[in-house]
Amino acid sequence: MKFGGTSVGDTDRIKAIAVHVAAAVATGDQIAVVVSAMAGQTDDLVGLTRTASVAPDAREQDAVVASGEQVSAALLALALQDAGVTARSWLGWQLPIRTDGQHGRARIEHIDTGEIEAGLKRGEVAVVAGFQGVGPGCRVTTLGRGGSDLTAVALAAALKADRCDIHTDVSGVFTADPRIVARARRLDKVAFEEMMEVASSGAKVLQLRSVEIALNYGVRLRVLSSFGDDSGTLIVAEDEVVEKRVVSAIASSRDEARITLLGLADGVAAAARVFGPLAAANINVDMIVQNLAADGQAANVTFTVPRSELASALTILEAAKPEINYRSLVHDSAIAKVSAIGVGMRSHAGVAQQMFAALTDKGIGIEAISTSEIKISVLIPEEHTELAVLTLHTAYGLDVED
Repeated sequence: MKFGGTSVGDTDRIKAIAVHVAAAVATGDQIAVVVSAMAGQTDDLVGLTRTASVAPDAREQDAVVASGEQVSAALLALALQDAGVTARSWLGWQLPIRTDGQHGRARIEHIDTGEIEAGLKRGEVAVVAGFQGVGPGCRVTTLGRGGSDLTAVALAAALKADRCDIHTDVSGVFTADPRIVARARRLDKVAFEEMMEVASSGAKVLQLRSVEIALNYGVRLRVLSSFGDDSGTLIVAEDEVVEKRVVSAIASSRDEARITLLGLADGVAAAARVFGPLAAANINVDMIVQNLAADGQAANVTFTVPRSELASALTILEAAKPEINYRSLVHDSAIAKVSAIGVGMRSHAGVAQQMFAALTDKGIGIEAISTSEIKISVLIPEEHTELAVLTLHTAYGLDVED
């Protein structure tokens, strides 16, 4: 069971979680719980490091930021003990959760579950601090935003758990963001592949890497509300999704920035020189469009990066200009990505044409397109994000109840 920041926002909510966990223990289940820091605490801790240092050392920043989960794990263990449940808290280094040394965005390499499994067999609830591990040199590491999801799914895989429940402030996975589309509906089941595309397309329900691990290790996931009794949404293998809609969900992301390199010499051969330095800096490149310039010799390349990484990407590309050999660079962050996602696309034609026609009818310009087997994404002006989501939700029949 994993509980996010809003679920552990104060001690009253932590006590409510303790009651919920105690009820699960009473059924005879063995329970491991992963917790995030209290809502807003991680941002506060990051802010503290920046008041102490102009350019905080990533290793020390991880040591500070990871303390938020330490507090919530210990508080939940105390609340469980008060509820009559045997419990103890575990920090990332205590299990340990072994990671690589990439501070701020570490990858889990191994979880030692020996001691925690012994405790579970004794009826002890393990309360694990999410978002953290231990890297080379016994340094505390953090797993990046949404890292508590990753901790929970990786721990579930290591323990061979029957299921991993992600308790959050929404009651499941919806056909679109309910804050944009009032008629958005909760989905009972979503295929792993669909959930990966939803997560990569801007939805904040689950962290992408956690879904990848769930798929790779066959961990059944359930997303449900911490504050209600709904059954939530199950994330399962595709063959368990009986009703495969052509399009299951519409997702959008405003965390996009576009970069265009003009006048690239050597055309296609220049791509490695462009994306190599970005990959080395762990900057994720998403949509890519390449075409020949007007002279038929050089090429222009347009691609997107997370808006939060635009400044870093520009610095890298400017420094590498002599090696990349481009004439000029332009960028824009007033854009958004809107995606239609569904495993049913595999067996239906015309899905892309339907999207383009619906957006064109509303006067929404399409600036770039990318596709996968079960997803179509378009880049549009940011000001049209809500209109595009509403339009596509209706166009693909998602407004209608089953």
